[in-house]
Amino acid sequence: MVFNNKLKFCMATALALSACTGGAAPKSASSDSPPPGKGKGFNHDPFPSTYRAYPGVPTAIVHATVYDGEGGRIDDGTVLIADGKVVGVGGADLAVPAGATVIDGKGKWVTPGIIDVHSHLGDYPSPQVKALSDGNEATAPVTAQVWAEHSVWPQDPGFSRALANGGVTTLQILPGSANLFGGRSVTLKNVYARTVQGMKFPGAPYGLKMACGENPKRVYGAKNREPSTRMGNIAVDRQTWMKAIEYKRKWDKYEEKGGDIPSRDVAMDTLMGVLNGEILVHNHCYRADEMGIVLDMAKEFGYHVTAFHHAVEAYKIADLLKANGSCAVVWADWYGFKMESYDGIPENLAILQRAGACAMIHSDDQNGIQRLNQEVAKALASGRRAGIDISDEQAWTWLAINPARALGVADRTGSLKPGKMGDVVLWNGNPFSVYTRPEKVWVDGAMLYDANNPRLRPVSDFELGQPGEGDVK
Repeated sequence: MVFNNKLKFCMATALALSACTGGAAPKSASSDSPPPGKGKGFNHDPFPSTYRAYPGVPTAIVHATVYDGEGGRIDDGTVLIADGKVVGVGGADLAVPAGATVIDGKGKWVTPGIIDVHSHLGDYPSPQVKALSDGNEATAPVTAQVWAEHSVWPQDPGFSRALANGGVTTLQILPGSANLFGGRSVTLKNVYARTVQGMKFPGAPYGLKMACGENPKRVYGAKNREPSTRMGNIAVDRQTWMKAIEYKRKWDKYEEKGGDIPSRDVAMDTLMGVLNGEILVHNHCYRADEMGIVLDMAKEFGYHVTAFHHAVEAYKIADLLKANGSCAVVWADWYGFKMESYDGIPENLAILQRAGACAMIHSDDQNGIQRLNQEVAKALASGRRAGIDISDEQAWTWLAINPARALGVADRTGSLKPGKMGDVVLWNGNPFSVYTRPEKVWVDGAMLYDANNPRLRPVSDFELGQPGEGDVK
């Protein structure tokens, strides 16, 4: 992977990589776990993040229109970045530190980096060939034992397209939806690295991908296996949660009193993590009635649904979602491609916003992730045509702070607030215009894309090509 010649050189060897990024590796959350019988009992983080921010320089973007990602707007604003963090946001009178690189943003917009909570990049990478199709472990309706990160191909060219064309700086990679329990998701910083651990967002909680509706029942019903109906879906869900509760009970007893260590079950480890509040539930679900059933099931077994993904009928139960603290993750206007998506409407996001529910856009698509700003523009226009008045700066919360909340990282990214990660995009015009593109993108304060500098355009190893005839091999 290369961002410029200097970084290419630094990434050549492990030693040089360490020299480029500096600092000691972050301590794993489990490196000093207490002994069995007192505390966790086993390693909850066997694949810890090794992410290191690329080096940056103190930077001031001045005279720009600023959307802070939490609904705020500053005209003729200034954004300061230093030491990988946002250190100041204000008007034209905000003092610029001596020695900072100054970028004139007149006629341009500055926003937090876009966050996509539903992506399959790396698991369904380009080129789309069967050998690289690793997103669905479609062998059983319950595959909670699989982790999406173990399929992520860090060289997927889609990551650079999402950064350069779409301004996406953080994204969640999910397993597919063939299964009721699809497995663990992983949240990544959108930077190239040699391993997926080098991309993992430090300290971000894992997610559990679940699915309801047509997908699991058609995958397994077609094979004369349970489930083959929606009632079969819920029955298998409930049986699985009952097993998870019993598994948790054994571990709770062991951690409290010691004794013989219980047998490990990798799938149940994940579900116990949900019951303990360590892992967030992201549930693929289209219909309002099914979302209601899932919310009841969550109450029955004592877990929380963080977000319903796709959620084309979320507008029908906006009040219920708000009351349960569950987010709706939606498209701007996808509908009708299967029966459970038939009642999708383009006013969905706007209605959810008006009701005070947590709502956001998502892609679920390698091309759509490159234009999520335009998808929000469509949703915003649909809402305004319906008489729902939402400002541009409010709509940016659908791309920034709301997805950060759904991923459990809102304290670190998702808005331009001092102390947060320097995940910043400078747009060459109004970001809700179809003609606008990212001009510059920073991740943790490091400029990783510059439309005006060919040496600052991320390229994966895969795109560098194969050795030619006569090359040293």
